[in-house]
Amino acid sequence: MAIVYLPEEEKDARETAEYIKREGGQSLLVSGDVSKSDFCEKAVEKIVKKFGRLDILVNNAAHQHHQKSIEDITEEQFDKTFKTNIYGYFFMAKAALKHLEKGGAIINTGSITGLEGSKELLDYSATKGAIHAFTKSLAQQLVEKGIRVNCVSPGPVWTPLNVADKPAAEVAKHGADTPMKRPGQPEEVAPAYVFFASNTDSSYISGEILTLLGGETRAG
Repeated sequence: MAIVYLPEEEKDARETAEYIKREGGQSLLVSGDVSKSDFCEKAVEKIVKKFGRLDILVNNAAHQHHQKSIEDITEEQFDKTFKTNIYGYFFMAKAALKHLEKGGAIINTGSITGLEGSKELLDYSATKGAIHAFTKSLAQQLVEKGIRVNCVSPGPVWTPLNVADKPAAEVAKHGADTPMKRPGQPEEVAPAYVFFASNTDSSYISGEILTLLGGETRAG
C-alpha cells in the first residue's frame, strides 16, 4: 500500500505505516501535493516501481474552510479548494490509468454536501458535486476497459478536516443533527472503500455514489 500525504502530515503517515506493518503489510510513503500534476505523475511512477503494479487508486485528499458568506471566500481559498479537491483527483486518476488494468478500481471521496449543498462550505460543496459527476463520467468512460469507478460520500465524520476551523462549542455538536445523533468514525467509513475495491464484492457496480449518513435517508 502506498500513502500519499502532505509534508506536514508526516507523523500521521508514519503512524499509519506502522499499523500496516503490524498487520504484515508493506507500505510506501510518498510526500507531496496532489494539486500539482507533475508530482502526481512522479508519485504513481514511484509506486509502480516499488510494487510492480497498481490495482486500486483511492482519491481522498481534501481542503475545506467554513465561510459565512460568498463575499468572505477569497480567490486564494477558492483556488486551493478546487486544486486539492478536484484537480488532484483528476491528476491522480490520469496518472494511474497508465498502469491500471482490467479489474482495477478508482474510488473517489465525495460528500453529502455535494448532493445537498452547505451554506458555509460553498466552494467545498461545489468541488464535491464535481467529484460526483467526475466519478459517473469516468465510470462510463472506463467500463469497457474493465476498470470500475465509484465514490464514497459520507455525512459528518469525526476527522480533523471536519472540525479544524470550528470553535469548540460547534465541535461538540458535530454530527448531532443526524438521526444517530453523532458523527461517524473513520473505521465506520473504511469498509465502504474496501467494498468498492473488491472485485468479489462489487464487480457489478460502477459509477455509484454511496452515502453514509448516520441514518439520514435524504440525499439530493
